Amino acid sequence: MDLISIIVPCYNEEESIPQFYREVTKVISAMDIETEIIFIDDGSKDRTLAVVRKLHELDKRVRYISFSRNFGKEAGMLAGLQAAKGDFVAVMDADLQDPPSLLPDMYKAVTEEGFDCAATRRTTRKGEPPIRSFFARMFYKIINKISDANIVDGARDFRLMSRKMVDAVLSMGEYNRFSKGIFGWVGFRTKWLEYVNVERVAGETKWSFWKLFKYSMEGIMAFSTTPLYITSAMGFIVCIVAFLLACFYAVKALIFGDPAAGFPTMVCLMLFLGGIQLIGIGVVGMYLSKTYLETKKRPIYIVKETEDSD
Repeated sequence: MDLISIIVPCYNEEESIPQFYREVTKVISAMDIETEIIFIDDGSKDRTLAVVRKLHELDKRVRYISFSRNFGKEAGMLAGLQAAKGDFVAVMDADLQDPPSLLPDMYKAVTEEGFDCAATRRTTRKGEPPIRSFFARMFYKIINKISDANIVDGARDFRLMSRKMVDAVLSMGEYNRFSKGIFGWVGFRTKWLEYVNVERVAGETKWSFWKLFKYSMEGIMAFSTTPLYITSAMGFIVCIVAFLLACFYAVKALIFGDPAAGFPTMVCLMLFLGGIQLIGIGVVGMYLSKTYLETKKRPIYIVKETEDSD
């Protein structure tokens, strides 16, 4: 039988994990497959690790990896992909916002319908603040226009991939990881399954607006150099505007004479040019910081404990 590895990144999910385990095992018990469930404890501060340990004692299909500190969801997904032994690998959240009931359809897509990946996307953003939904939609539009990554609006990390696709994802060894972009960049045939947004079963979301904004910037920087071209174009435009203004005021002074005026204009121009320069330096600095982190060759995560630690 095929072996499916289910990767579950967790951060402070002690309340959600038991419910997630019950729902997933109920679904996979009706499928003619072997499974392993790999929980990735991303440096949780609650009893997440203790709950996962207990599940491993009761069910040897449950495996776990515990980080030495919080390294982020991207590190958790990477650790799970590297540890997975399955012929097919699924990535799911522990809060049940990724419905386990979709797993049979996803498995059918990659085994019978010729797809390499079955991925999911939300058709609605019910329950999200309107401003967050607006910026999320704008992010998908922008990144698809300025990069080679094909990211579907509403795409979730919840997907089932063939071993061939997993190996391709793992071959991308960058430090600054943006998995949604990586999944799209490696290609392969993907079937999209749509579903209505589901509320968390327990706990609170760990993604604040600021964290999502930083994550979106990571994605743009990881898959596009367009911001650098935009800043260059802005600098060129500002130079033209400055030259035209200089000509205008020179002609004005020659014709009408205006020895004392122009101070407000100079202040506005200086502030405008200074702002443009700071934006440009900031964009270049972000790209430089990514390069700096890549060259340091630090590990993406550090493992403190696994089910084999004993």
